[in-house]
Parts: sequence; structure tokens; C-alpha cells
Amino acid sequence: MKFDPQKLIAAAAKAREAAVAPYSKFKVGAALLARSGEITGGANVESASYGLTCCAERVALFKALTSGTKEFVAIAVVARIQDGPMPCGACRQLLAEYAPDATVIAADTDNMVQFRRFTVKKLLPHAFLGGSW
Repeated sequence: MKFDPQKLIAAAAKAREAAVAPYSKFKVGAALLARSGEITGGANVESASYGLTCCAERVALFKALTSGTKEFVAIAVVARIQDGPMPCGACRQLLAEYAPDATVIAADTDNMVQFRRFTVKKLLPHAFLGGSW
């Protein structure tokens, strides 16, 4: 499915406005594109206990999954960092499980015209996917 990366980046930037980052002040937004064309946004939410913090990518993925969406085409992630933010290991793992064929777009909010593009499989080539054991 073809998609407009700039539209997805703009949706991620809009989602970023809802970030709750009182400790790091590092606000991240994500926008997850479903095969249906629906876009689900998410923003990072921090906790004083950093291990309980949830990344924007996972917030968007969890919102989409719990709303019944199961097929994903792409996810854009934006923050104010050179070349855009990269999904952490936990986000890569969940994307590998629930959006294995998705394109990942990373953009800096100071220059959203330029972006980097990856596949989930490129970011996590040997994901743990459970299965038959």
C-alpha cells in the first residue's frame, strides 16, 4: 500500500503535542497507519520510575490493537533530535510481533521534510516471535 510519509509525519507531530514528559522534557509522537487507512496517534508518557514510562510507538500500537486494528503499513516517529528518534528495543520487539511488514519513518521536528525510512525487519532482524517450542 502506498502512503504519504509527510502526512504520517504530520500526524505524529500532532500526537507529540499530548506527550507527558515532565522528567526528561523529551517529547515524542508517533502515528501508526493501518491497512484500512486509519491513523492512530500516540505520545510518550513518563513515570518517576523510568521503567514504567511508555514510548509513543507503544502507546499508538496499543491504542490501535485494543480498538481492533490488526494490520499495519507504517509508523512515523518524531521528536526534536537530529535525524529523528529511533524506536527502542521494546518498541522494535512489539512492532516485530504486530506490524512485521511495516515501514518505520523517523523525523526531527525541526526539519520534518527530511526523514529516515527503515523496515521493522531491518531494525530487528531476528526478533523473538514465540511460536512452536
